[in-house]
Parts: sequence; C-alpha cells; structure tokens
Amino acid sequence: MRLATAAMLVATTVAACGGGGQDDGAKASAPKAPATIPELTKDPLTLSFIWFDWPPAHALEAFANAEYKKERPNATIKVNTVPNANWHDAMFTQFAAHKTDFDIPILDSQHIGEAVTNGNILDITDFVKKNIDVKAYNPYLLAAYGQFPQAETGKRDENASLYGLPLLGDTWTMIYRKDLIGDKPPQTWDEMIAVAEKCQKNNPGVSGLAFHQANGSDAAAVTYNTVNGIYGGNLWDPKTRKINGVINDAAGQEAMDVLVNKMKPLTAKGSGNWFIDEVNAAVAQGKACIAFNWIAASGGLLDPKQSTLGTSREQILDKLGFATLPTQKTNLVPLGGMGMHVSAYSPQANQAEALNFMKWFERADIQKKWAAAGGVPSRTDALESPEFLNAGPFNQVYTDSVPRMRDMWNVPEYARLVDIENTNVNAALNGAKKPKDALDDIAKEQQGVLDSGSGKGGGGL
Repeated sequence: MRLATAAMLVATTVAACGGGGQDDGAKASAPKAPATIPELTKDPLTLSFIWFDWPPAHALEAFANAEYKKERPNATIKVNTVPNANWHDAMFTQFAAHKTDFDIPILDSQHIGEAVTNGNILDITDFVKKNIDVKAYNPYLLAAYGQFPQAETGKRDENASLYGLPLLGDTWTMIYRKDLIGDKPPQTWDEMIAVAEKCQKNNPGVSGLAFHQANGSDAAAVTYNTVNGIYGGNLWDPKTRKINGVINDAAGQEAMDVLVNKMKPLTAKGSGNWFIDEVNAAVAQGKACIAFNWIAASGGLLDPKQSTLGTSREQILDKLGFATLPTQKTNLVPLGGMGMHVSAYSPQANQAEALNFMKWFERADIQKKWAAAGGVPSRTDALESPEFLNAGPFNQVYTDSVPRMRDMWNVPEYARLVDIENTNVNAALNGAKKPKDALDDIAKEQQGVLDSGSGKGGGGL
C-alpha cells in the first residue's frame, strides 16, 4: 500500500498527531475474535499483511507462500510494504477510515495501545486460550507483542487481554571487526567506547562507531533509550505516569552525555541521520570498527555481493564478530520485533483465514522452519533449536539477550512520545541542542502528552 492520494496524506497528518483519528481519551473496546476458527472458504483468497520494507518482510512472504500453501492451497500471502518512516501512518490512516486493504497489520509493541483504544484490531484472548500454547513462550515476549494494557516490564498479566501474537523477535547486536580490535568483544560500555576510540585512531578512514541517529521511526530514540538503560536510567515511572524528573535525572543525564560527547565523536561525518541501511553499509564497506543494529536486519552483512570484507561468507566472518550488548550499570537491551494482529475491518472470510494463519504460524514445527528461513521466532523451543542457532552467527546473540530485554512506553500516545524523543535526541547528536536542554525538553514535552492523554497503558521502561 502506498500513500498515493491527497486525502490519504491529509489523514496521515491527523493520525500522526496521535489517537489514530480518535480522541486519546476514548475508551473504545476492540471487537472479539471467536475462540474457534470459523469455517474457512474454499474459494481463492489473498491474505494481506502490511509491514515496512526490509528483508524480513520479503522473507515472510516467500516463506508463507511456500509453506502455508501446503495446507491452504487456495490462499495467497501478500506482504505489502511501505518505507519505515511511513509505517505507522500507513496503517492508522486506514484504521481511521474504518476500511483497510490489509488483513494482518504487523504492529510494533508500542502501537498496540493506540489500535486497541480505537477498536482497530480484534481481541484474540479467547482464540489464544483455545489454540495457542502460551507456556511455550517467554511471558515477556507474549505480553510485549500482544497484551494491553501492558503489565510491569518483564511480567505478563494472565488476566489481561491479548490482541496479537509474536511474528518476529529482535534486539540489537554489537557488530565488531575482529581483525581490528581482536576476537574478544568489549564487555562493558565504557570499555567499548575506549576500544572504538583506539581503533579509530589506529585506522584512518574507519570510524570507531556506527549507530542509529535519524529523526524518523524510532531510530534516535532507541539509541538513547539503550544507553539510558545501560547506565541505570529509566524513561518514566509507569505507575505514576511521571516522565519529568525521571528520564532527565542524574542517570538520564549521564547517558545523554555519554551518547553525545563520547559516542558521537567516534562516528563518521554526515552520519547524523543514519538508520538501519546506513549502519549496515558502513560495516559492509569496512568503514566502522564497532556498530549496533537490529539482528533481523543484519543478514545482508554476510552477503559477499554487498560487502568489501570478503568474497565469501567465511571470509567476511573472519573479520566480523557479533555479540550481545556490553553491560555497564545494568545489562538491559532493547526489545525489538513485532506481532501479528487482525484488522477489525477485514472481511469475515479473511479474518477467519488470518486466525488460521496465526495458529499455523505459532506451531513448534513451523516456528523452527521460520527460523531456518531467516526469521527470528519467539517460542522458547524454536529459539533454542539447532534450526535457529545454526542459521546465523547472530542468532545466539538473540537467544542470550531475551532475558535482558525491556521495552518503551506501551501507551496509546506512543507515536507522539517517540516523535518528541527522536526529534530532540537527533538535535543533540547534530549539535542543534545542548544535551541537557534536549533531555529536559523531552521530559517536559512528553509529560504534557501523558498528562493530556488517555491514562491507559503501562509497562515499558
């Protein structure tokens, strides 16, 4: 789906202001999906997803059409993609119109509150109880990708409703040049900065670090949130919904100082708006000593056609290493990944097919096949399986990182909160604001959004 008409562009502007076209204070309830999957059609049917344009989206379409068709030959899977920066608005524009050309929206964990509050997706609690083995998952992953309101971070409330199921797990991996800094990765954040500084000094033309800085999607915000967590900070107090005085406390200020004054000087000139693709390009071209990126976006680094580090996967892996994030005051890492949901505006036959697909996809054997095809599963048995661990050099990083994860704010106002943080962190990284002023502005502006918002949701950092 592309935002092609003026009317849709206007609607996008409205949706981006929060609430997806409905007042944040609204308390609409999501319609319930049946516990038992309705009779499936025998007619040809296209089951449409919407996601942003990156390798896992294309892998999902190829995988589903190869495997799901074995059980449902009349069904065709189509994964429509949009640029990452347009992803939220592309979905919520259609939600606001109460008409979607997709059946399964793939939502970030933080999008769920907005979709539930506006009644855009189905409540699948009864369906999950009857069809899904919830004990097969780390409770945090099941909560993060489907539960609203969110429970306390790291815990699932078994009495809360579920609105989605895991599609793709993810977190950051540290990517490092073994040929430049040695086989052993840095163990602490401070050590990592020191190693990157030395590597940059000893290798002219190679930057010490490469990481997300862009003012778009959640790029700069996730970078700051990661450093904030590593240095013992918090984004907010979910119980009191207090941000001002929490994110900009001493730990938060230290994290912003580390990011802007110690990490930023080790990045390449012109990198102030880098995101996933730019970081990967710097690594593949041999221009970074240490980099951070999402695991699900790292597969291309092993492709000799995209790399100057070797003419084979083996040669590239002689130079590249992948490790869990270093620790400092804590060992926290960012939760990535997304869940599958069912559009409340999809035709009944397509809703039934969507539920059937979700039940099929979450099976243990299918999750292992998805892992082998390049996906990042969420079932514990799949995460620990040879199919997953042997599929990529960074997959063990993900499995080891799951107990360390924490998320952002899971509230209907998420889109506005992340926009405020992206804008200000990006400004600090690019010298347009002093680090302390940027953090204080984040705290003040985000607090204003929460104070005028729905009061629903919780969890996160």
